Amino acid sequence: MIKNIIFDWSGVILDDLLIVYEVVMAIFLKFDVRRISLEEFKREWEQPYMKFYEKYGIGRLTREEEVNLYGSLYKSIKSKYPPKVYLNIKEVLQKFKKAGINIVVLSSNLRETILSDIEEFGLQGIFKEINSDVHDKAEVIYEIIKRNKFNPEETIFIGDTAHEVEAGKSANTKTAAVTWGYNNEEKLRAANPDFIIHNLEELESIILK
Repeated sequence: MIKNIIFDWSGVILDDLLIVYEVVMAIFLKFDVRRISLEEFKREWEQPYMKFYEKYGIGRLTREEEVNLYGSLYKSIKSKYPPKVYLNIKEVLQKFKKAGINIVVLSSNLRETILSDIEEFGLQGIFKEINSDVHDKAEVIYEIIKRNKFNPEETIFIGDTAHEVEAGKSANTKTAAVTWGYNNEEKLRAANPDFIIHNLEELESIILK
């Protein structure tokens, strides 16, 4: 039985693929790196996200510089590509909350961005805690479990990239990868999660069965 859910944010709850893609392409431009297609971005995107920049030859960019640059560009580009929550995800989260399931967020997004999203989309009161601005989720997930006294066997980490699957496995939780986010299904399957989820009906079935 699943009593605790750790959710990634972007690509799982929040549909912000286009704005993140455009922000990253703006960073590429600043470092004279060629623009890539959205399809290549989804195929090659990985976390911890500094590995992605290194892959395209931007190893001289420090994480602190990336956070500051990303935050500035995100604010300037957001109006052109406004993020939104996935259709009906709010109702599904509310069902989980009503069922007594603990819901935690573990995300690389900036805290101010997540809190703004929560307010904008009416998600207040759903999450037990927000863990934001996390570079390597494998380094944080164990502390979340320990701090909240979660039983790993009753906990699932739901993400949209191979990194989240690997992080969940490192903490001995169940793992699920949704196909509507950043990585394509082929890359997700290669990470061997416990569940591949194609829609919210499958998600509800797994959590509430």
